[in-house]
Amino acid sequence: MARIPDAFIDELLARTDIVEVVGLRVPLKKQGKEYSARCPFHDERSASFTVSPTKQFYHCFGCGAHGTALSFLMNYDRLEFLDAVEELAKRNGMEVPRETRQRNQSDDSRELYTALEASAKFFQRELEGSDKAKGYLDGRGVDAATRTLFGIGYAPDGFSALKDALGKDERRMKLLERGGMFSRNERGHVYDKFRDRIMFPIADRRGRTIAFGGRVLGKDDGPKYLNSPETTLFHKGRELYGLWQVRQSNQKIDKLVVVEGYMDVVSLFQFGVTYAVATLGTATTPDHAELLFRNAADVYFCFDGDAAGQRAGWRALESVLPRMKDGRQAFFLFLPQGEDPDTIVRKEGADGFSARLGQATPLSQFFFDELSKDINLGTLDGKARLAERARPLLAQIPEGAFGDLMRARLGEITGIGQASPSAAPTPAPVARPMRRAPSAGAQRMSLVRSAILRVLHAPALALDLPPPHPFADLRQPGIELLCELLDIVQGRPDITTGALLEHFAEREEVAALQKLALQDIPGDLETWRQELHDASLQLEKQTLAQRIDELLAKQRAQGLDETDKYELRELLKLRAG
Repeated sequence: MARIPDAFIDELLARTDIVEVVGLRVPLKKQGKEYSARCPFHDERSASFTVSPTKQFYHCFGCGAHGTALSFLMNYDRLEFLDAVEELAKRNGMEVPRETRQRNQSDDSRELYTALEASAKFFQRELEGSDKAKGYLDGRGVDAATRTLFGIGYAPDGFSALKDALGKDERRMKLLERGGMFSRNERGHVYDKFRDRIMFPIADRRGRTIAFGGRVLGKDDGPKYLNSPETTLFHKGRELYGLWQVRQSNQKIDKLVVVEGYMDVVSLFQFGVTYAVATLGTATTPDHAELLFRNAADVYFCFDGDAAGQRAGWRALESVLPRMKDGRQAFFLFLPQGEDPDTIVRKEGADGFSARLGQATPLSQFFFDELSKDINLGTLDGKARLAERARPLLAQIPEGAFGDLMRARLGEITGIGQASPSAAPTPAPVARPMRRAPSAGAQRMSLVRSAILRVLHAPALALDLPPPHPFADLRQPGIELLCELLDIVQGRPDITTGALLEHFAEREEVAALQKLALQDIPGDLETWRQELHDASLQLEKQTLAQRIDELLAKQRAQGLDETDKYELRELLKLRAG
């Protein structure tokens, strides 16, 4: 899908009342011009979560969560970006702009969703009429409520049950085939892909059926599990079975546990472990890792304790390692031989399973244990080999405390990079609670910082300073950032403070910009306008003085040509005037 225009996003955020959006989900308390609450994104006792109606953004002084109404919906309701845009657009009576081609694709996708949903309903009806299938689920201890929650069904035996029931016209047949519901033999004959299997519908982030997993009823009836093929709606490396049910069952998801099979997820849910998901017959992918951490800060990977389980654990580690931002944790639980989450939870209950999770191996320990398996760390050669193996993997970890600690741990194990015994360690800084930045009057601020501050608080003020910016060549910290902010507002005149901060979300400048946006400054809009105008004039004068100094230095060093002399005379006149 093509990118939604920035102008539409800016107008959407300008029309949206972020206090209303957040307030429907989090109890807010008015404090002066802003609203506060306990942060919904981390556990805390005091209210450090602030929502600003004038700047249209939220910020938590405890965990650093921040953003616009859009990012709040994405993080709190766990929506994809386009779904969050559509949600806000619907609230504001706006239509998301799409090209004609996109609209046609959207209509086609809707029909495909409808066909797959009809397939799910067909399988559920067939389950109700099959003593054989119901007997299998009864034997596995799957109760009626759990069957309903997961939409479990049954694909009857035979090659054309689904085709005869739903493929009544050529268009519907083509839709079902595109949705992966049929197979085609060498002679071109089309037949049902799923036959005599318990059916598990796979839902997307919005609860729509996009694919199926089918499990055999007998041990010797072909492959144990059969999944839908990849389609325009279904990419198995991006989806997690059970995630929709997890979202529906938990207002706040503290952790997710990743297991291997559909029945593992179903059984865990039935016994009260309502935070289990499964990959779909594939190893944990980078997309899986990102999706997992987008929904929970703590992720547990639960595998068999055999060699295959260890390999699956390592592949999961490789996928999550580049996504281990501060605040995220990954753990690995390997079950006893012959056990799986289904059998464990039935024997030990939710408490027993949770106790096992409490004993899971942290990523850091699993990482060094696996890399050291065939290495003799009692030798220098062995330590060097571990360092050689670990370094390229550690380089993938995002900057932050976790990466620093992992590298420090490698140093402890190998002795590489460790300080000499005589070197005294630097005392750790004392942690202090985060506080609001002081007001502008409480500290002396540079002209550049002052200008940035006012643009952040009232972005429309930047429209008074159209490009080209006379001070763009001034060699002062922050000038490039100021010019970039001014240019963004010129191109997006309706942009809010929150949206302006989101533009820098993945850049190192965002932390400083957030602090400035949260800073209280005296005066009203007209006062800020004048202050921004005065700051820009002062910056222009400094740019003029900088160029004069450059020309005078050149004159002393090597002399000036006629063009330089003319420029110097004109600049001196400007300064005198």
